[in-house]
Amino acid sequence: MSPVVKKRRKKFTISSRYLLIGLTVLCALLLVFSFNTSLFEGPLKAAASVVVVPFQRGIARVGGYLSDRSEELGQLKDVLAENQALKEQVDQLTIENNQLQQDRYELNQLRSLYDLDQEYADYEKIGARVIASEADNWFYSFTIDKGEKDGVQADCNVMAGSGLVGRVVSVGPNYAKVISLISDTSSVSATVLATDENLVVSGNLQSVQSEGTIRFSQLADTQDKVSAGDKVVTSSISDKYLPGILIGYIDSVSSSSNNLTKSGTITPAVDFSHLEEVLVVMELKRQTE
Repeated sequence: MSPVVKKRRKKFTISSRYLLIGLTVLCALLLVFSFNTSLFEGPLKAAASVVVVPFQRGIARVGGYLSDRSEELGQLKDVLAENQALKEQVDQLTIENNQLQQDRYELNQLRSLYDLDQEYADYEKIGARVIASEADNWFYSFTIDKGEKDGVQADCNVMAGSGLVGRVVSVGPNYAKVISLISDTSSVSATVLATDENLVVSGNLQSVQSEGTIRFSQLADTQDKVSAGDKVVTSSISDKYLPGILIGYIDSVSSSSNNLTKSGTITPAVDFSHLEEVLVVMELKRQTE
């Protein structure tokens, strides 16, 4: 026997697009008939109210929702535009504030150099800017933008902050290299200003980095007159440095192993982690002898 083939009935479907169009047309017709003729009084009008009124309410709600969202979108655009304007204003104010801080810092630096220049008015000096250094954080050796063309010579003393930085060790046409007090190779004959006791100040980069001090030795303080806070200046017997330039302040004093002299630490008068402008003393020590 041949198998029985059952035919499937095709389902009748209406596209949602056409259904929506049809309902819209129906509602429109009902509205027209309900307001323009009296033939549809009674059941037809009631049916129209059942279909049309909810449809009208829905349209009204959708329209209201869209209107509210449109208004909120407009407000959001205004807020975003205002926020962008405020952000640009803040950025501009930040730039201006940074510039003012930089100007203030440079002004303070120039005032310090001016005060230093007045304190050592007997020495002829020129200003110079630091243009390179051997290390990022500590200026134990650095280069300035003044050289032979400006009258700078080897062994010219260099000052900044409140006192001595170091001396020029080599000179080019428009630059000079400076070795500072904190360099391990530096050694300066000095005097304790309060007691007139002589000592030798030695650079110590590690001590500066860890404690903020440099070392001294060969202090003949037999009567224990030297104490913390005493000023230390360059000595008149120094062969490279002019006399009376402030080096720093006594930080600590201890007896040496031979018990004949004392040693200790000095807090420098200059911040060797921040050097931008310096004064170069044009007079050499050998010219004063």
